[in-house]
Amino acid sequence: MLRVMTWNIRTGGRDRDGTDRWDRIVAVVAAQRPDVLALQELRGLDRGGRMAELAGRLGMVPHLARACFGQPVAVLVRPPLRVLRSGRVRRPFHHAAARVEVATAAGPLTVFSTHLDPYSGGRRRMEAEWLAAALRRTGGRLALLTGDLNTLEPAADHTARLAGLGELYRRRHLRRDGRTVDTRAVARLLDAGLVDLWPHLGGAEPDGLTVPTRHGGAEFAAMRLDYLLATPDLAALTRAVRVIRGGAADSASDHYPVVADLGLPPT
Repeated sequence: MLRVMTWNIRTGGRDRDGTDRWDRIVAVVAAQRPDVLALQELRGLDRGGRMAELAGRLGMVPHLARACFGQPVAVLVRPPLRVLRSGRVRRPFHHAAARVEVATAAGPLTVFSTHLDPYSGGRRRMEAEWLAAALRRTGGRLALLTGDLNTLEPAADHTARLAGLGELYRRRHLRRDGRTVDTRAVARLLDAGLVDLWPHLGGAEPDGLTVPTRHGGAEFAAMRLDYLLATPDLAALTRAVRVIRGGAADSASDHYPVVADLGLPPT
């Protein structure tokens, strides 16, 4: 069994008032012990050896993708899982997209970590197009797109939850007409053939909601913004998906992590 986790840890695990959440982040990851960890919002971790420091505390090896405008993202791999190649998707994402391919007994597994534009639905749709193209070129039969997609799922009615947001934050999830919910980024990735693992395994609201936590998040209603999207062959090998709540996860970030167990023995 191989375990993958995705998590937006909010501004590199440190708040503007100087509060350091690393101990709580490490505790959550240690409790789940993922083999592959996709992280988003790594503000400042691309400088001064900070990414290596956090990865060392987690017992993992980092593969970081720097951002054009926003914050870096990364995929971390736990030894002895063998990395075949790593890099970033070379497009001007607001944040970034990292790609790591690891060896398994069933063949190479490619994991993408990304964080789509928080402000513009049109930009998110464009970024989703770039990711769909990258998956076609380099994803292979077993691929998993993970991360904070900042996009509501196409299949649900979001009217009530959006009504509870302030106008500034509500506009982020609406199209230009100010009424239609913008779900285009996730819809584009599903149209590319990816499988949303949460509903695939029978999950239902409210269990799949990933924001906000008790740490806060005025820009959120109760939403699912963090996704695990798999190729069909990988979806068939997925055994369980869950959102990690309680304990340190309630205050380590404004997002809850999502974990998937894959029936992929390492080589």
